[in-house]
Amino acid sequence: MVSFSTLDISIIIGFFLLVIIVGFIPKVTDKSHAENYLLSGRKIGLFLFVLTNVATWYGGILGVGEFTYKYGLVSWFTQGFPYYIFAIIFALFFAGKIRKASLFTIPDKLQNTYGRGVGLISAVLIFILVSPAPYLLMVGNLIELIFEIDLMPALLIGIGISVTYLFRGGYKSDVYTDALEFFVMFIGFILIASVAIVSLGGIEYLEVNLPPDHLSFTGGTSPTFIIVWFLIALWTFTDPGFHQRCYAAKTENVAKYGIIISVFFWFIFDFLTTTTGLYARANFPNLSNPVLAFPMLAEELLGPGLKGIFYAALFATILSTLNSFLFLSATTFGRDFVYKLRGDRSEEGITKYTRIGLLVASILTVGLAYSIDSVIEIWYVIGSVCIPGLVFLVIGAYEERFRVSKFYAILEIVSALSTTIIWMILRPQFSEVSFLSEIEPMIVGMLTALVIHIIGMIKSN
Repeated sequence: MVSFSTLDISIIIGFFLLVIIVGFIPKVTDKSHAENYLLSGRKIGLFLFVLTNVATWYGGILGVGEFTYKYGLVSWFTQGFPYYIFAIIFALFFAGKIRKASLFTIPDKLQNTYGRGVGLISAVLIFILVSPAPYLLMVGNLIELIFEIDLMPALLIGIGISVTYLFRGGYKSDVYTDALEFFVMFIGFILIASVAIVSLGGIEYLEVNLPPDHLSFTGGTSPTFIIVWFLIALWTFTDPGFHQRCYAAKTENVAKYGIIISVFFWFIFDFLTTTTGLYARANFPNLSNPVLAFPMLAEELLGPGLKGIFYAALFATILSTLNSFLFLSATTFGRDFVYKLRGDRSEEGITKYTRIGLLVASILTVGLAYSIDSVIEIWYVIGSVCIPGLVFLVIGAYEERFRVSKFYAILEIVSALSTTIIWMILRPQFSEVSFLSEIEPMIVGMLTALVIHIIGMIKSN
């Protein structure tokens, strides 16, 4: 049972109010200019780039706690390590080129390279990829837990906190609130990890109280399980947030070095969250709901005030991603669907349709969040379905030697999407055939895309 003192609740409410105030500070000086509203005039410097890039990477913090509680260090090995590798590759080979392109979205680039069909299909996949629903669900669950209200009003409060300042200030409001949330999330997890080590003991405590597999990088999981999560890390190349921040960066070097510096902070934060998850598993070996691993450890170790700070950190970690994904959803809806389908070429049109997109995305997000059961499963399914058809096309869009023709591009994106979904439906029928049952849908989709892409490259050359 979780309980909160008046001081804890006051700290949490104070944090919400501070986020809203900071979100309302930016003012779009030229509301008719799309670059100001969507990308803060492409003037984001290195400091703000790093803060927002780090903060928006960890929206699924309760899912991280659940994953670490269940599997141990394999959580870091699958959710941290491969992303460092791909992020550095992205920074070295793509970040500068993306900034130089001076576009707005991934579908913009794919449409310019492969044609309108690929652009529209990719917009659908991107819209699904950046759904804020899992993050809103986590915010709603925490609000429900703390204030003892029903889930629907908790979801409405969560979405309301973000959409109000985004509607007014656009991307600059997103960046400013992310910067605040960066510091809060680090403070909170440094606090609980330090208290856990001092109160419970060091590595010896974990060795005695954890299952042996929890201190193994593979965690006793199957090779295909590891491979699929490494493949999902290819999301880095198709991450709309990465592209958005590169487009908004002041220079090519800000985009490049901002991502490399971010990897350092991701490593530190991963250490803090993984350590906290391991202590939660060691201290509560039989939690019925591992999603509450972090909250239960805070209930056990943190007194009044400190618990409020930690819960503010949980909210900061989730809200930084929620508001970023909400704005990305709105941008995809406004610019990549309505703006292009209507043929409106005015700057005012992009801003207007993006604001409409905020309202549409908010309604859809609340509906989806209310119907979601498992955050991790949603990540897994969305990543498996959407990434295979995008990743090679995005790489080819910025590296001409890996590019294919428009025909092969449309064939690749449609085939990868189709084969992934078909195998996802058929796979349960082969549950008794061990070899087939272990083939993950994403592997089928990636192989389909890779084969078509290689053929397309050969034909193009």
